[in-house]
Amino acid sequence: MYLQKISLVNFKNITSQTFDFQQKINCFVGDNGVGKTNVLDAIYYLSFAKSYFNPIAGQNIKHGEEFFMIEGDYLLNDRNEKILCSLKRGQKKVLKRNGKAYDKFSEHIGQLPLVIISPADRDLITEGSDTRRKFMDGVISQQDKHYLKNLISYNKILTQRNALLKYFAINRTFDALNLKVYDEQLIEYGVKIYEKRKEFLTHFEPIFNQKHAIISGKKESVKLNYKSQLHEMSLENLLTQSLAKDKVIQYTTVGIHKDDLSFEIDEYPIKKFGSQGQQKSYLIALKLAQFEFIKQQANVTPILLLDDIFDKLDEQRVSQIIELVNNNEFGQIFITDTHSERTERVISKTNKEYQIFKL
Repeated sequence: MYLQKISLVNFKNITSQTFDFQQKINCFVGDNGVGKTNVLDAIYYLSFAKSYFNPIAGQNIKHGEEFFMIEGDYLLNDRNEKILCSLKRGQKKVLKRNGKAYDKFSEHIGQLPLVIISPADRDLITEGSDTRRKFMDGVISQQDKHYLKNLISYNKILTQRNALLKYFAINRTFDALNLKVYDEQLIEYGVKIYEKRKEFLTHFEPIFNQKHAIISGKKESVKLNYKSQLHEMSLENLLTQSLAKDKVIQYTTVGIHKDDLSFEIDEYPIKKFGSQGQQKSYLIALKLAQFEFIKQQANVTPILLLDDIFDKLDEQRVSQIIELVNNNEFGQIFITDTHSERTERVISKTNKEYQIFKL
């Protein structure tokens, strides 16, 4: 699978531009603010129908314009595929594949597997559990449609249960039978999601450890732990025990929406005890493991986006990543950098076809 061409209209700071890509390595170089990362984000958009950097869709339309459009031509399993994503102010986003609009964007997830490595990934360490859950869910969802459907259903029921708890509090009433309907559905979907997350970590952590060993030169030992209330008690019992608290807080305080991943280095939390370099290596290993996991599960080599990676790592660690490129572990790669000479010097060592776009 590879992206042959992309056309952008009114996307972020880009008025109108088309790029034709090489099958292996494509680099965007130029000063900060010229739109290098925006091109990567447009490629990301075609896989996920949303921005990696800004969840508010309307803010991705160029200032002063009424719409944006992104169109990509792919070669997928020897077939030509055209993906179009567009948004007009005040209207719903449109996603089309070969001219046919999707009813549900979730049907598109996993069709064009993609992994991005970006400075924004630091949120995985610094932000709350929600960010790490989204990472875990994103990896699983790209190759498991049932999981994605269960997750969407769980979140919908959770929203409805929380609304019912608020209704009880406002009206000073309580209906156990009504609440039980939601609890049964939460348990049904929640248990399936929990089991899948456990299974995922069993396969994912060894891959992560292997990638980290390559990038760090085996200097540190790292761990990735799945934390869940369901480790200790069934979801049914958790919901029963937390009912009094839920009624007071008007929110569902237990369930798989409270799960987390803990990141450790040498048995200590990396957020507190990891240096900047160690944190960067950890995150890149995490994303390369995501890449390898999807590749193994989906039997398709994902597209890889490397945003500003050369500014964030020392030469030795960059060389380790480039070595992976030489080993044919990757398919099509997109890279941004501020220094064209540095980019060309490093990329030319790969012995792969490459193209540099100066923005």
